[in-house]
Amino acid sequence: MLCLFINAQQKPNVIIIYVDDLGYGDLGCYGATKLQTPNLDKLAAQGIRFTNAHSTSATCTPSRFAMMTGNYPWRQSGTGILPGDAALIIPTDKPTLPKVFKQAGYSTGLVGKWHLGIGDAVEKNWNKELKPGPNETGFDYSFIFPATADRVPTVFVENHHVIGLDSSDPVTVNYKKKVGNEPTGLENPELLKMPATPGHGHNNTIVNGIGRIGYMSGGKMARWTDEEMPLTFLEKAKQYIWENQAKPFFLFYALTEPHVPRVPSTMFKGKSGLGFRGDAILQMDWSVGKIMNELEALKLDKNTIIIFSSDNGPVLDDGYEDGAVSELNGHTPWGPLRGGKYSMLEAGTRVPFIVSWPGKVSPKVSDAMVCQIDLIRSFSSFLNQAIPAGECKDSEDTWNALIGETEAGRNTLVEQGANLALIQGNSNNRPNNASLALIHNNWKYIPPNNGPANTNPKLTNIETGNSPQPQLYNLKDDIGERNNLAEKYPEKVKEMEQLLKTIADR
Repeated sequence: MLCLFINAQQKPNVIIIYVDDLGYGDLGCYGATKLQTPNLDKLAAQGIRFTNAHSTSATCTPSRFAMMTGNYPWRQSGTGILPGDAALIIPTDKPTLPKVFKQAGYSTGLVGKWHLGIGDAVEKNWNKELKPGPNETGFDYSFIFPATADRVPTVFVENHHVIGLDSSDPVTVNYKKKVGNEPTGLENPELLKMPATPGHGHNNTIVNGIGRIGYMSGGKMARWTDEEMPLTFLEKAKQYIWENQAKPFFLFYALTEPHVPRVPSTMFKGKSGLGFRGDAILQMDWSVGKIMNELEALKLDKNTIIIFSSDNGPVLDDGYEDGAVSELNGHTPWGPLRGGKYSMLEAGTRVPFIVSWPGKVSPKVSDAMVCQIDLIRSFSSFLNQAIPAGECKDSEDTWNALIGETEAGRNTLVEQGANLALIQGNSNNRPNNASLALIHNNWKYIPPNNGPANTNPKLTNIETGNSPQPQLYNLKDDIGERNNLAEKYPEKVKEMEQLLKTIADR
């Protein structure tokens, strides 16, 4: 048995820890001084901390789509921020990141946020088998919630079934009209334990004292509470590691923190001094530490690659009055960058990115440009798994950069901000629309457009990157995008404009 165990473990385990709405400046290892993140600082100190790493998009669903498929999300319609009842948007007959690992002999698991749809249609029976879903896209095991914590249904789905269902109290979900007689944030604000920001949409069915987006009835026994939900995900992730320790495994551990509603567990409430958003980040860091401890206890830490990153940049007021703005106290979630979630500016997609592989990856800070969309081709290369011609066409093999053997990563990347259609979840983006920006050899180009310069000032209040004038920045010298060089270098603007069109038409 020992020999079998050793042979099985010649391949490294891989854990992707993917968090939600964490900014470039939210961790101590990225310069934060108002928050203490010792576990992630330790992970960065023993591995590679990237300073020029990106999600493809400044919102969650498209970033996750890109990482799963290796394709820019704006190439496929319907890849905007999905409602909780959306149909599956990942093709089940195409290569995906977990399928690469399955083909290489790995067990594959997903624990946490999904937000890529379930089933063949919006209309579905939540009380029966739910498929296709994560399992049909390559995961042997999945324990998820369908969308985000601020959207219904607020239930766990294990593989194809809602956990804790009572047949006498069936779950019904609707995003167009109210179902059942449950109180809503709009009708019964006195029942809310966390006030919703007016005009942000978090005023539908109340669950656990919090107004959600969308309507839900039934499933009383199946509903999770916000305080315990992240702890359940942590325990399920640890359980998956324990059960698969004798064979190589790939675990996608998708945390909800620090996405709204920020309702940290009691032991973290008030601990950060930065409101519930800060508390949620401390809880996130603690969870990462627990995963690291589990690997050490099982003697798997030396043979496990951990990749930590975020799906997009930070946002403060994103629908609830939780102290994120009033108790910011000098913390800068965006670090030296402009913008944030929803933005084409760098804080929208430039995110923390750490790679740890003890004994294999030497500790360093890397300026190589890497992107989450490249994980599928990079691991395909490392695991000697072929990808069919014409598939994953936007993914690049940046394996050598990811393990620190070169500073040469990508030289070109399309960044996607959010337009109104995308935010509403009914995007039919055309590749050349105004929500795209281009990075090429440290130059960044944002096409001119007439969109608003900021998201709603009374709500998220984030610079979008929109301007009626073309924008050109030299990111090597101007990471904060303060000095627009478009007028000084008109030929470079034309070159970048044409390159963006070429990529979009590819």
